Amino acid sequence: MLFTLILIIDKKKENILMCVRNKEPFKGLYNGLGGKIEKGESVLLSAYRELFEESGISKKDTKLTQYCEIKWKNDKVVVFFGKLNKQVKLIEEVNKLVWLNIKKTDVSSEKFAGNGNLFWLIKECIKTIK
Repeated sequence: MLFTLILIIDKKKENILMCVRNKEPFKGLYNGLGGKIEKGESVLLSAYRELFEESGISKKDTKLTQYCEIKWKNDKVVVFFGKLNKQVKLIEEVNKLVWLNIKKTDVSSEKFAGNGNLFWLIKECIKTIK
């Protein structure tokens, strides 16, 4: 199966948007946004659709950049990074959304999904986004 994973930072590059997963895998842990790519849908369009559905953040609020693809078990995850160009009002779909301060949050902790991969991706997002 093919999925998107989206990491968004705020305009000032101080906070990263996370959801708290309410189902397995990684129930109760922080994760990026994203989901399944629908049949016939481009990967980029899927990322923008998932981002909007899960948070209310639209294409006019951020530019997503594809960073990498990760193979996980039988799935492939396409990772996107983005930075908001303005302050937005979040609209939660299913999972609770939280802004985590980049400098004050220990992203290496067991509070994060991804078996250590998310820790690495968050660090890459912070370094990569200008």
